[in-house]
Parts: sequence; structure tokens; C-alpha cells
Amino acid sequence: MGHRIPEETIEAIRRGVDIVDVIGEYVQLKKQGRNYFGLCPFHGEKTPSFSVSPEKQIFHCFGCGAGGNAFTFLMDIEGIPFVEAAKRLAAKAGIDLSAYELDGRGSDGSRADEAKAMVEAHTLLKRFYHHLLVHTKEGQAALDYLQVRGWTKETIDRFEIGYAPDVPDAAVKLLESRSFPLVLMEKAGLLVKKEDGRYVDRFRNRIMFPIHDHRGETVGFSGRLLGDGQPKYMNSPETPIFRKGTLLYFFHEARVSIRKRQEALLVEGFADVISAVQAGVDYVVATMGTSLTEEQARILRRHAETVTICYDGDSAGTEAAWRAAEQLSAFGCRVKVALLPDGLDPDEYIRTSGADRFAEEIAAARPLMAFKMDRLRRGKNLQEEGDRLRYIEEALREISKLSSPVEKDYYMRQLADEFSLSLSALYEQLSRSKPEQPKPQVNDGGKPSQPALTKKLLPAFQNAERLLLAHMMRSRDVAFIVQEQVGGRFNIEEHRALAAYIYAFYEEGHEADPSALMSRLPGELRTLASELSLLLVADDVSERELADCIRHVLNHPKWLMLKEKEQEKTEAERRKDFLTAARIAKEMIEMKKMLSSS
Repeated sequence: MGHRIPEETIEAIRRGVDIVDVIGEYVQLKKQGRNYFGLCPFHGEKTPSFSVSPEKQIFHCFGCGAGGNAFTFLMDIEGIPFVEAAKRLAAKAGIDLSAYELDGRGSDGSRADEAKAMVEAHTLLKRFYHHLLVHTKEGQAALDYLQVRGWTKETIDRFEIGYAPDVPDAAVKLLESRSFPLVLMEKAGLLVKKEDGRYVDRFRNRIMFPIHDHRGETVGFSGRLLGDGQPKYMNSPETPIFRKGTLLYFFHEARVSIRKRQEALLVEGFADVISAVQAGVDYVVATMGTSLTEEQARILRRHAETVTICYDGDSAGTEAAWRAAEQLSAFGCRVKVALLPDGLDPDEYIRTSGADRFAEEIAAARPLMAFKMDRLRRGKNLQEEGDRLRYIEEALREISKLSSPVEKDYYMRQLADEFSLSLSALYEQLSRSKPEQPKPQVNDGGKPSQPALTKKLLPAFQNAERLLLAHMMRSRDVAFIVQEQVGGRFNIEEHRALAAYIYAFYEEGHEADPSALMSRLPGELRTLASELSLLLVADDVSERELADCIRHVLNHPKWLMLKEKEQEKTEAERRKDFLTAARIAKEMIEMKKMLSSS
């Protein structure tokens, strides 16, 4: 195991980064009051309930309960151990950790080591294939093909496009020479094991497009066959480091532009992305040869308000665009669709019509509802009554899904004008065409709704304990008062545990710092602590309020005893043991007097 990072170094790292900047690389944040809000990256939602406090350097989701500081956020979002999170944050803070022997493996070192080796192997082969393409005779035919289709050397270098030679063991020999286990390389999707036990290259005689994860690590390839044969395209299989349903091609580079524009251009193929980027469109991403997944839609929504879909212009492309648009709409994206003429895909259109015309087509993308209405017209003769009524019913069904009353009214009037119908009749029909499962609506203007940060509707003693803990996290003095008068007598086990951590934190000499405290808490307590840290309580608690909270906490067991006495008295009366009932009643009176005076 590697040596531990000293506590003072961890503290320096924590103070050297801003949690808003760290989380802002993954979540689109908007300031609202003192905090920032965005869509939670840990569960699907349309209305932002994920809060980040720059003052306390913590985050908390009021939807799923996730919470913590910059370290725990990276650990949760990336699935990495603490040491690896510390390394990444240290790099952001400009703190050198080279003096410490860190393995970064956590409790699952073997899998982490395997994943690291897989990434290193992919990176090695990416450079090898790129070298073969641009610097050798073996790659000349592939290079000529790419340049004939209009890609410049700068573009080829930027995307690190390569060429896998038409031999069975080029990758095998290279990987073996660098001591990569061939069994692991098969698991990584780079090699194939034959029936006779030999390992051969998965990719042969193919133009190679490296695939990166969202951190920029090379985790897979897509290979296009050079010449005739099948399959024309071959992608890496699913591996421990490559899950195509969770990645978007070029997202690692496009993310900054997407966030800046608040818009993403979604295309279908790698070639579409490359041609679009060369044409000056740098906010473009593509799916991995499959339909848009929920996770991909969630990623896009976290980074952009608007997504413009530009799929192939043929029938299959428009159907895929419809499905992707529905998925994105479900996550709260504003969706537009750009349909290119003559059934062309973006790559073909840029090559035939040029970058300027492509930019014009993207700028002229139609709102999703307008695209749907055009699509619903296809295959119908609107001069015939049956087709006309079917079109109106289908259009109303889609209009009923719109969340904006203005947009809904706009298309209703469009239908009424086109077919000389009354709005009242259309609205009556619309009421019968509501979608089966209406989606939750995003607030007007996409503004996050302020979650309920104030006291929950809980029993008085529970609210008192929560308030005490919230003030204790903010004030060393309050914590010492509570420790002296309450100690471990919190009534809820989770509250007792958190109080113990807070006491220990201050006894170690620390000042009030919720983010530093979070680093010491186990996962089950971080959720509670992050929520309590964001409670809207006064910075300074009065002596009276503090005393009231302490009284509620200490008196709760007595109230429970009083309830037990009430039950005993009722049971005695049921047995007609009136002497016992009278004695219990007298005890209850004394207990109530004590409670009212305390």
C-alpha cells in the first residue's frame, strides 16, 4: 500500500480548489441567492434540486440525498477511491504529491490496476496506429482516402485517426513487447483468441478512430474497413472501461463549447463529428452507433439547455431523430431538429455543399413540434377526409405533450387556421388526447426551484436535534455547550453518531468548517450533514433558542414515559383496577408539572 497523504496536505488541497469549479465541470450550475443549483448528476430529474454552497464548500441533492465535499463528489461521480480524487484535486490546486508513494487503488486494487493497464494499452495502440497512418507507406492508402474525402492533416492529427495494418498480429507483438498480458488485452477488446489458443488483432486493415471517455482517456476504437468487405465498421466490444451507452463521441473536447453556448449538436456518426468540427462547429457530439440512451440524454441535459439533432436525412434517420428527441425532451431539453436535404448525412452534406451551407442548415433547425407535424404529414393525402382527420388526431396527441401553454396555443391555432376548425373544438379534442404519463415540467425559463431548505414538518424534538446539529456544524462554541448539556443523549441514532463526529472534530482543534468535517464522515452520515449544513438558520443562535432546543431533546424521553403511563392507566381502568389507575394518574400529573417547569 502507498503512504497516506498527510492531513495538512489534504486540507491544503481542499482549500486550494473551489467546489463550484469542480462540480461545474460535470453539472450546469446557476446561482440562486447564496448557492448554486443544477440538475443532480446522481439521479434523473427535470427540475434542479442539486445545491452547491461556495461558502461551505459542500453539495447536497434534495431529491436523492447525495451530499459531501469536493473529494466525495469526485469519488461518487467517477467511481474512484479517495487517493485518486486527491490526486486530481491536487493537480487543480497546483499541489505536488510526488513525494508520496500513492497507489490510488482503494479496496479494489486489482480491478483498478486492470483498468489502468487497459487504458495504457489503448493509448499505446492509438499512437501506434496514428504513426502508421501519417508516417509509413503501409498507411498511405488510408491517408489518401481520408484526404480525398476532405479531411486535412490538422483534422487527422486532432482526432488522432490511425490505421491498423492488414496483418494478424501487429497489435499482439507490440503489446507483448511492452509486457501487457494478452489475456487482459482480450478482455480489453483489443485482441481475439482463436480456437487454437493464438491471439490475433481485433482490428485489421481499418482506419482507426480512437474513442475517449469524458475525462479524455482512450477507452475504445471504431475501425472503418479500407476497401471492400464486411462489416464496414467495427467497434470495440463492451469492456470494463468502455460502455458505449454512457459515452458520447468527442464530448471530452466539446464539453467546454457546449456549456458556453448552452447548446449541443447531436449527430449519428464519428465522420459527422469530424467533418462538423473541421467546418467550425465545435459543440458537436455523436452517439456510439446506437440509439440515444437515457444516460447520454442525461449528460446532455446537465450541460446544455438546447440540443439540435442533425441525423441522416433519410427515413431511418428521421425516425431515429424522433426517438432521440423524445428521450431528450423527457429530461427537460429544448430540442430542435435540422433535416438535411436529399437524405444526406452531415458528413456528406459538408463535403458537397460546404461549411457555410451546413452552418445555415443548423441555424435554421426547426422546433421539435414543427418537425413532428411535418413528419406526421408524410404518407398522408390531406385532401382526403380520412387522412386529414388522422393527421389532426396525431398532431393533437403530440401537442398535448407540450408543457408550454404558449407553444401549445401556437400550434393549436396553426391547426385551426389550416383546416378551418374552431379552437374550442380542437381544445375539446385535445383534452381527450392527453399523454398517458405526463412528464414533470421544468419551471418557466428553466430556473431552478428553491428546494425546501427550512425546517421539515417533523416532531418538535427531531427538529430541535436537527437545528442543534446545524448550529454545531457552524459554531465551535455551540458544539461545546451542546456537548456539556446534551452529550450523547440525542434521541435519533443517526443524530447521536453525527454529534459524536462533531465533538471529536472540534476536540482535535479544528475551527468550524462543514467541508472539512465531511471528509471525516462515513457515507451514511454525509447525506445528513450536507442537508443540515444547508438549512436556513441564523448565523448566530440566541441563548433562548439554544436552550429551547436542548430542552426539547432532553424532555423527549420523559414525554415517551408519560405516554407509557397513559397506556398503563388505560390498561388498569380496563381491568377495573381503579386504585392503580388513580396512582398512575397522580404520577402523570407530577411528571407534567416537571415537564412544564423545565
